Amino acid sequence: MYSEDFDEANTQERSDDVYSKQVRAGKRTYFFDVKATRGNDYYLTITESKRRVEKDGRFAYDKHKIFLYKEDFEKFADTFQEMVDYIKANCPVAEQSPENQYRGQSEDGSYKSDITFDEL
Repeated sequence: MYSEDFDEANTQERSDDVYSKQVRAGKRTYFFDVKATRGNDYYLTITESKRRVEKDGRFAYDKHKIFLYKEDFEKFADTFQEMVDYIKANCPVAEQSPENQYRGQSEDGSYKSDITFDEL
């Protein structure tokens, strides 16, 4: 067992779900979960889930999780906003790039997902 798995298992044992929200974006779904420790201290987990097809045709999901603690919220939010602003200001906009098509983005910039919640 990796230390990350051990830490995650221990954190999940001690935590309770407080509030959750999901964002679907093409083949990815992002889960934002506020959790509480036994001491009633809140923290945020952000999980990216991406569907892939196995060789035998079954669906599997790759998941990546970030734990964000309240003492880091401000720095994280400031840096995140800075990166978003930079991309918006400096990234050339393509009308319909192959990458946008692959990710399910339509010409108007909206996303359509072929993932249902039951598949997760």
